[in-house]
Amino acid sequence: MRPEIAVLDIQGQYRVYTELHRAHGAEKTIILINGSLATTASFAQTVRNLHPQFNVVLYDQPYAGKSKPHNRQERLLSKETEAHILLELIEHFRADHVMSFSWGGACTLLALAHQPRLVQKAIVSSFSPVINEPMRDYLERGCQYLAACDRYQVGNLVNDTIGKHLPSLFKRFNYRHVSSLDSHEYAQMHFHINQVLDHDLARALKAARNIDIPVLFINGERDEYTTVEDARQFSQHVGRSQFSVIRDAGHFLDMEHKAACEATRSAMLGFLKPVVREPRQRYTPVQGQHALAI
Repeated sequence: MRPEIAVLDIQGQYRVYTELHRAHGAEKTIILINGSLATTASFAQTVRNLHPQFNVVLYDQPYAGKSKPHNRQERLLSKETEAHILLELIEHFRADHVMSFSWGGACTLLALAHQPRLVQKAIVSSFSPVINEPMRDYLERGCQYLAACDRYQVGNLVNDTIGKHLPSLFKRFNYRHVSSLDSHEYAQMHFHINQVLDHDLARALKAARNIDIPVLFINGERDEYTTVEDARQFSQHVGRSQFSVIRDAGHFLDMEHKAACEATRSAMLGFLKPVVREPRQRYTPVQGQHALAI
């Protein structure tokens, strides 16, 4: 079934492209939050894992994907602004759950700190409260390449670091995606990296202490950039935190291989629907899927 597509007006300032994958009989709705520079296409496999157990909502940030043509790109967006956009979408779609990937976790934690009345549970995947040495090196080099608008270097950096465990097909998608981005998208990511390197992450962590719902943190066993050990430090910030480790998986979890896909699906559904045992679904690389999340 084709998704229901809408471009929503957010407080008269932004226009946001959305897809609602409605499931007949589903009682709950979950919103998925992209990593940086990613688009709705990045979640193709995740939609397969969650639908039709849930209605699934995808969206593009105003500066990315199919939202781009509807916005003037006159200013850069902070993570706080992205958090307020998410809060508006939660209300619009009456979402019960949210799930973020990679740097999408920052705006998700900021949004959850506002204690949105409808949200019952959240999943934060491939995110960490620590900027370790591999991640710092990755961000600093990324900042250099983005400032120079060096598409070749940015594409290779992603595939050689956080994307190194991806199948070659997805690496090709990544490179093609990065090389086609607009300069304002590079500027937006450069802005976010500088915020993170200037200890802006501490603001999201301080706000996270207000989160009053269960939050599941999922990380890959082989992820050197948002490690399992570092992610467990979220227990110091989020009172009702839970943790799940995907064995033999790196940063991109369900995109990397069949076993990781099934384990990620099991972790998600076990947390969101603990009394239901769902049949396994076949893992198939999805044509057109992009894995980029810096």
